[in-house]
Amino acid sequence: MADVTQRTLALLTILQTGRTFSGEELAARLGVSPRTVRRDVDRLRGYGYPVATRPGPGGHYRLTAGAALPPLMLGNEEAIATLLGLAALAATGSAAEGSLDDAATRAYGKIEQYLPKRLRYQAARLRASLETDTAPAPSATAGVLGSLAEAIQHRQVVGFRYERKDGEVTSRRVEPYRQIHLNLRWYLLAWDRDRRDWRVYRIDRITALRASTDVFTPRPLPSGTAIDYLKEGLHRHRERVVLTVEAPVAAVADAFRYQEAELESLGERRTKVLLWLDTWEWLLPSLAFLDVDFTVDEPPAFRAAVADFGARLRGCG
Repeated sequence: MADVTQRTLALLTILQTGRTFSGEELAARLGVSPRTVRRDVDRLRGYGYPVATRPGPGGHYRLTAGAALPPLMLGNEEAIATLLGLAALAATGSAAEGSLDDAATRAYGKIEQYLPKRLRYQAARLRASLETDTAPAPSATAGVLGSLAEAIQHRQVVGFRYERKDGEVTSRRVEPYRQIHLNLRWYLLAWDRDRRDWRVYRIDRITALRASTDVFTPRPLPSGTAIDYLKEGLHRHRERVVLTVEAPVAAVADAFRYQEAELESLGERRTKVLLWLDTWEWLLPSLAFLDVDFTVDEPPAFRAAVADFGARLRGCG
């Protein structure tokens, strides 16, 4: 019986990759006959797993989505990665009821208690050894994200109330295209029907979301990707800054880890840095910790400001 159980679980692991498999291919992988594969597939169906079969020439087996969620088989690494991902997500936001971080906390506990004994002990040790710093971030709700995903899939126009940065609340009616996760915040890229233009909305500021029966014809995205468009908007009022730093790219990446910087290695100990900043002062902490020579290539105003600051430091010495 143990061999049958082990073989059935191995079959389930193969089918959960989402591919289609012929009976001969499954038999070869499991080292059994096609008849045994058919019996094991029947066992999986009896456990509630929806395995679709296409008989005849070119036939195959495939695990399909079902109405019920039967036990999920995870390998050791997959289970640990899932728990770590949930722990990291749980450390963001306000833990408000219905928020993603609150859902992640609850999901962590549910998955942990159903792990096999050997993995449960490992997960417990991992949890006891892990400290995750709380990363304050606006909480988005799983319900809103799920509803927007559904509207994007079916090209449905949605309406919602939106709180602007200044606190004013307005009603919007948009064609949703993409949800974006950037810097611990969730955004929606959409075509605003009233303003006849592309807009990006913070999802944590969306309330009273409702999908209409109106459908829309997709438009070309305003940029290569939704993330590109969002970054262009975030950088609109910032200065493009280019530096040459006399340090290896790995050291520069570590120094600028809290800033969105593009790095290009110019040799073993020289790196080009491109970033977008509001003011030149944001350069100082990262460059000070590097303790190497550097040149501000552009813009000229930043180069002059840094030079003046350096002169003031020399005067203090």
